[in-house]
Amino acid sequence: MGRSRRTLPEELLLLALDPTTGTTAQPQSLDLGLAGAQLVELALAGRIAPDGDRIAVVVPRPTGDPTLDCALELLRRRGAPVRAVNWIGGPRLGLRQTYLSHLERCGMVHAVAGQMCGVLPTTRYQATDNAISREIRARLDSAIRTGVPPDPRTAALAALAHAVGLGKHLYPGNEGRSSRSRLRDLIRHDPMGGLVAHAVMDVQNGVAAQPRRSPAPATGRPAAPGGRAAAEPARGVPAQPHRGSMARVVAH
Repeated sequence: MGRSRRTLPEELLLLALDPTTGTTAQPQSLDLGLAGAQLVELALAGRIAPDGDRIAVVVPRPTGDPTLDCALELLRRRGAPVRAVNWIGGPRLGLRQTYLSHLERCGMVHAVAGQMCGVLPTTRYQATDNAISREIRARLDSAIRTGVPPDPRTAALAALAHAVGLGKHLYPGNEGRSSRSRLRDLIRHDPMGGLVAHAVMDVQNGVAAQPRRSPAPATGRPAAPGGRAAAEPARGVPAQPHRGSMARVVAH
């Protein structure tokens, strides 16, 4: 993959970057969105493909992008297709900072050192060329305004922007309500983007990523080990749900 074109994680981050404050909107969910954007970018590059609700590596050849190739190698090491929601819900500490540092090296943003409450050191990032962010935003605006099905890259970007909650950042207030609704609707135009966007929202909603089980036989109770019938929960007491081991992403 050449470096002439920005990747989806980079575009998503530039969309989230507030030009006034130098901070990113929706920082916690944005970390999840960046992990999801990596999956979509790898799919667009032909390296991975959806397999139901799982992600399978189909071509393990590196893309030439170090951050994407790290994700590709981790997927390859799994040895079997991985559930999208499990991948996105895994630890992603430092991913946002990795992309911010990359954008700085590319000259698209510059770091501004500061302090919080006059004590804690902080770093904000200002875009060096707002034309880039405007071009990305214009693609979304065009898809929303015209209703013409966008290209897969723009459709996936729209799906991810909706999934991480950037709609209110991009189209605020009551006047932006219809635009936010149309942004959400663009999720259907790219299957991979839709799969990843729904996985991002599932992680945020705490939906356990457990495979669906076959329904129990219609007659009789399932047998427990040793041939005894499994006990039913006491009447009026709900069975305890399985608690997932999904990791919570920590904001930086």
